[in-house]
Amino acid sequence: MTKRPLDILDQVLNRQPVIVSLKGGREIRGVLQGYDVHMNLVLDKAEEVENGQVQKVGTLIVRGDNVIYISPSLEQ
Repeated sequence: MTKRPLDILDQVLNRQPVIVSLKGGREIRGVLQGYDVHMNLVLDKAEEVENGQVQKVGTLIVRGDNVIYISPSLEQ
């Protein structure tokens, strides 16, 4: 059975970090706590990665129209 994109997000929900690429070249990494059909995201333990520098942000809400892609992270 072919997996749908939202099925993949359900597998990582509250379990492992995801990487979110945003418009403007920003990249956020954090644990996905929730999402909706518009790709609005709630991330816990969020970190912004910029030029190899990591800045801890904490809990973050990302508006879906800014999301380019979201992917499970290889890092735990």
